[in-house]
Amino acid sequence: MISYDFVTQGAPRGTNSVKWDKRPDVLPMWVAEMDFKVAPFIVDAVRRRVDKGIFGYTLVPESYYESVISWFGKYHNWNIKKEEITPISGIVPACSIAVAAICRPGDKVVFFTPAYNCFFHNITNPGAVENRSELVYDEKDGLYKIDFEDFERRCADPATKAFLLCNPHNPCGRLWSKEELTRLGEICLKYDVKVISDEIHCEIAAPGTSYTPFASISEDFAKNCVSFVSPTKPFSIPGLEIANMITASPQIRESMDRIVNIWEHCDVNQLGIVALEAAYSEEGQDWLKQMNEVVHRNYLYLHDKLLENFPTLKVATLQATYLLWVDFSPIGLTGKQVEDYLLEHKKIWINAGDMYGDPNCVRINLACPEVVLQEATKHIIEGIKELL
Repeated sequence: MISYDFVTQGAPRGTNSVKWDKRPDVLPMWVAEMDFKVAPFIVDAVRRRVDKGIFGYTLVPESYYESVISWFGKYHNWNIKKEEITPISGIVPACSIAVAAICRPGDKVVFFTPAYNCFFHNITNPGAVENRSELVYDEKDGLYKIDFEDFERRCADPATKAFLLCNPHNPCGRLWSKEELTRLGEICLKYDVKVISDEIHCEIAAPGTSYTPFASISEDFAKNCVSFVSPTKPFSIPGLEIANMITASPQIRESMDRIVNIWEHCDVNQLGIVALEAAYSEEGQDWLKQMNEVVHRNYLYLHDKLLENFPTLKVATLQATYLLWVDFSPIGLTGKQVEDYLLEHKKIWINAGDMYGDPNCVRINLACPEVVLQEATKHIIEGIKELL
């Protein structure tokens, strides 16, 4: 197995990078984008395509669909048919498309909070209404858990037409179990609530674990949902804008196709096509394994250092994603206070939790070389002590 480079910081300053060029004077640990260099086999594939010198309108080749089907079948036990796949430029627009396809203005969409910040406008922009179900923090194991009684009550509301699921969950790092997903799916079937499942973080999981695709659990679930997957988050290629909407329901697919055409989201990036095919390979699986090991070590390091210095902090157990979720309310601080102080005085940029629905928390990106994480940890702890 090839050993890939997770030591060199791939800081692309001067490339119009949102992460690195928006504030070149700071260490950015906010937006969900890795600091690792893009895997060489992906770079090579894109370079070969660029060398052809043709950048016209693009067909999605048969090999693309074969890559998606093979990858999720082999590594995630999810049997997908070609006709179930609709390529799309990204998962954020896909979420809005699905909400618009399933809901009418005024219909409610259940989702868990804290939530990925785009979920809020994914729901409201098409005219639907938020129906928030708060996750509950369990201090025994550091996990955020589902209040199933509250969730079912919200699904039972006749105005609720969809459930926007994040699997795994961003921002609090939950890798939902098959049992949890099954219970959610059964409740949705009971009340005829369609499931919209954002699974962009599905490849980013702690060593020794794996995620369960919601649609893989049963045929009934597959026909009651649309799932979104993409290599852009786990392989750090969001600028190549490629994703897939997958559903076994002809009715959902037809409704989404209608919105796709109305909103003119029909085309995808030709370089994203070849990048996906390169990522969904055996080399891609090896790269992911090594990346997840680095992220997990970073998590353990920051987790332990934070609790060593501030024992009452609520540091969420990170099962999936590379985004650590920390609640500062036990030491009397808000997420915004921590974000602002670290940015101004320590030149480290993290995200306050307000945008995710919890002002007590912050989200910290751990997908960076270990030496960078360790240096940042020192300054984060210094900054928090100065605030207290």
